[in-house]
Amino acid sequence: MSGNVLLAAVMGAQGLKGAVKVKTFTADPEALSRYGVLHDVSGRRYEITAFRTGKPGEAVISFKSIATREAAEALRGTELFVPRDALPAPDEDEFYHADLVGLEAYDAQGRLIGKVSALHNFGAGDVIAIQRGDDDILLAFTRETVPEIDIKGGRILIAVPEYDEDTSGHPHVE
Repeated sequence: MSGNVLLAAVMGAQGLKGAVKVKTFTADPEALSRYGVLHDVSGRRYEITAFRTGKPGEAVISFKSIATREAAEALRGTELFVPRDALPAPDEDEFYHADLVGLEAYDAQGRLIGKVSALHNFGAGDVIAIQRGDDDILLAFTRETVPEIDIKGGRILIAVPEYDEDTSGHPHVE
């Protein structure tokens, strides 16, 4: 398991007194304020002093020691993390993205497809990215496509349609 979990990313300054608008990656945006001190990739710590929700998936946060619009604007793009052990254990059939990234992906015949490189949501549901060589294969992250997840074993099972290439090089789904 990863040591840190990404909870939010700073979108920019909000107002003149150092508040920032963030994109939240928590199921409940208000949960962000309950995890205590956040940190960035360099280890800089951010203590929340004020919090309010905004649009869905967004919040406005004030941090101790960030008191000007300029200081807040300098945080644009900063990713905010908490230690993995600060989060509650997920329910059965729930997973933290950080726990899935890096797992090896196998097909039903036991062949290694690649490694989980990311999970995305472009608006139509979760998508799992499997890195294979220099490319990522993007698949719907559903029970049908990913029927087994074994975090302790470091692997997932991917159910993908079989295909053969015809003479023109185009895949044919069987």
